[in-house]
Amino acid sequence: MNKYYNTLELHKILDMLESEASNEQTKSMVRRLEPLSDLDKVKKEIQKTSDAFDLSVKNGSPAFYNFKDIRGSLHRAQSGASLSLRELLDIAGMLRQICMLDDWYISCGCEEENSLTYLFTSLSPNKNLEKKITEAIISEDEISDMASPELADIRRKISRAGLHIRESLDKMVRSAEVQKSLQESVVTIRDGRFVLPVKAEHKGKIQGIVHASSASGSTLFIEPIAVVEANNDIRILKDREQEEIERIISELSMECGAYAETISADYETCAELDLYFAKSNLAAKMKASVPEISDDGKIDLKRARHPLIDSSKVVPVDIRLGYDYDSLIITGPNTGGKTVLLKTVGLLTSMVMCGMMIPASDGSHISVFDNILVDIGDMQSIENDLSTFSSHISNTVEICRRADDRSLILLDELGSGTDPVEGAALAVSIINKLRSMGARLMVTTHYQELKIYALDTEGAENGSCEFDVTTLRPTYRLIMGAPGKSNAFSISSKLGIDKDIIENAKALVSGENRRFEEVIEQLENSRKEYDRLNEEVRILKQQHEQLKEELEQERKRFNDSRDAEFEKARIAAMRIVENCRVESDKLLDELAEIRKEKNKASFENSAISAKSKSRSALDRMYKEANPIRPVEKKEYVLPRPLKRGDHVLIFDIDKKGILASDPDNNGNVYVQAGIMKTTTNIKNLRLIEAEKVTYKSNKVSTTKNVRGKMQRKTSLELDIRGYAVDEGIIEVDSFIDNAVMGHAGIVTIVHGKGTGVLRAGIQKHLKNHPSVKSFRNGVFGEGEDGVTVVELK
Repeated sequence: MNKYYNTLELHKILDMLESEASNEQTKSMVRRLEPLSDLDKVKKEIQKTSDAFDLSVKNGSPAFYNFKDIRGSLHRAQSGASLSLRELLDIAGMLRQICMLDDWYISCGCEEENSLTYLFTSLSPNKNLEKKITEAIISEDEISDMASPELADIRRKISRAGLHIRESLDKMVRSAEVQKSLQESVVTIRDGRFVLPVKAEHKGKIQGIVHASSASGSTLFIEPIAVVEANNDIRILKDREQEEIERIISELSMECGAYAETISADYETCAELDLYFAKSNLAAKMKASVPEISDDGKIDLKRARHPLIDSSKVVPVDIRLGYDYDSLIITGPNTGGKTVLLKTVGLLTSMVMCGMMIPASDGSHISVFDNILVDIGDMQSIENDLSTFSSHISNTVEICRRADDRSLILLDELGSGTDPVEGAALAVSIINKLRSMGARLMVTTHYQELKIYALDTEGAENGSCEFDVTTLRPTYRLIMGAPGKSNAFSISSKLGIDKDIIENAKALVSGENRRFEEVIEQLENSRKEYDRLNEEVRILKQQHEQLKEELEQERKRFNDSRDAEFEKARIAAMRIVENCRVESDKLLDELAEIRKEKNKASFENSAISAKSKSRSALDRMYKEANPIRPVEKKEYVLPRPLKRGDHVLIFDIDKKGILASDPDNNGNVYVQAGIMKTTTNIKNLRLIEAEKVTYKSNKVSTTKNVRGKMQRKTSLELDIRGYAVDEGIIEVDSFIDNAVMGHAGIVTIVHGKGTGVLRAGIQKHLKNHPSVKSFRNGVFGEGEDGVTVVELK
């Protein structure tokens, strides 16, 4: 990495990226990363990072293991060599990583291709080989009995033979005569053979073969003659076991060699995918976004944050360069954040050129450059006999030599470290030289000559880092279009310099400089006033938008309420029509029965009874269609006696009608209300004749009670995702009741997949629901396990 990127501390960002990588190959790829200057390549790399980020947001990041570099082992296996158990286990780990990534991508269900599709689809999972290796090898030192039937059989025979020998030797150990000759009453193994520890002075009492002795020589390890043949059999079986193990390893190595090229390619693909998801994970931690990218030299950073500063302390800044001006002269006091601004622009541009997302708001724009040339910091060197000024000038000479129209140049305190007049003149000359080459330029300075240069020169712009003189703290805001003050006098005064010293210093400043500072101060005050007014406008606009949103919500609630009322009215009408149909069928059945009895003596009484029942049924239907509301008892005085033909209000049902008869002795009267005629008492009537209607109370409060009132809009689908089981059951019961009232046949309950607890609870409840005929899980296109489809009785 060149020194300019080191100055911008790009290596620290790459260290952060490396910590997100999972394996050594990916870490090595991170260490080799360098900013690209080819626009197409940068866009492709950014797109891959962006697609990895989107996939992680939707499906969670895939798991990456610390898989080893198995390419060398595969090459050896391809050439016919047998691999070690460790090497085979590493290959199995790589195969497991390949299978996991393939399964993860399939589970994402990506219908549209993206820039990572070719990597995922190039993977060739080999679950069969992975299973063979993992089932055959327990660890780098042990082969499983399940590696082959032959190996399992050999080991069973070894175990049985060893058990038989132990039983024989245990009998000898338990013998009182033999125990006298033993150092310890135990059976042990030497050179793979079962032996007894015999005292050296009693070696003649136990016939057998001496295999070893203790360090002191007091104990001899003797293999009794009785078990020599059995130990020989075990030795033969052990040899057969080793041969079978070598055969298994050779077979597995050959199979790995057969797939060597495919697995090697998949290894590199997995490492590459790990790189893009590492970039994605780092972007998530930085709360980064993807900027627009071009190579036109334009930079527009919105709420950009330096990624190496604590996110809780960094102040976002807006920076533009290359649009209306190609050079930005930044002024302001020391510790005001000027250097951080330069590094933020350079570092974020470098990150984009490395294919990384940046900590800035959406809508930001970054240009790709061939060169990012930087002179930041004090690089004086005693060894090379360089002062601060000399080191800056040496670096500037190199920058001028390399600069062109595809260069971004960042210069900190240009011309400082020497006589201010000469330094300022030199700085202006350097800026003119670099601008003539077409470079994009950001310069920090304290020189007034550079502030005036930016005011007078087309294509150059002033910017200032805001500083609060009251608190002696920078705000780190970049104010575009206005030069900043160094505030040396104000800061010195706040820090305790005597007032007479400050006044004397002010007197020493030339009149021209004083007037310029006054103009800057006036501009600053005007800007602050503008900011204040702008903030008021912003607040008013925010209030307007909030009010607009509230009105929109109110309108939506009104429309929803209106639709709900229409729906309730429709359901009530359907219910009334159905009731009328039922009553009509009953009347027709009764008429049919009466016709059959017309010749009987009781026919007249039956006809009268049927007529009475018919009237009663019609009254019931009328009352159902015009439900009566309970009202508070309010005293009402009729302005005059009622007579036939008067227009009246039937108070309890809120219907207007005309008296069809004069009141009888009990005050009952017939009222024609539309096509229906009803009977009521005059106490329930209000005369509609003149404006004067006398009440003894100023307020009449009524509540309307509609039988069978629906509490919510009938729908064929209920969404209870996020509900607890008990809450969901309550919602389902109410929903099914509404659906039954609306004569719905099949409804859908959306509960989501999640952990399956909500689905299980709802379906358990549906089994015993009196209105449910059957239910099932959704199929493809309906929501599958995320929904339950219910058929109602």
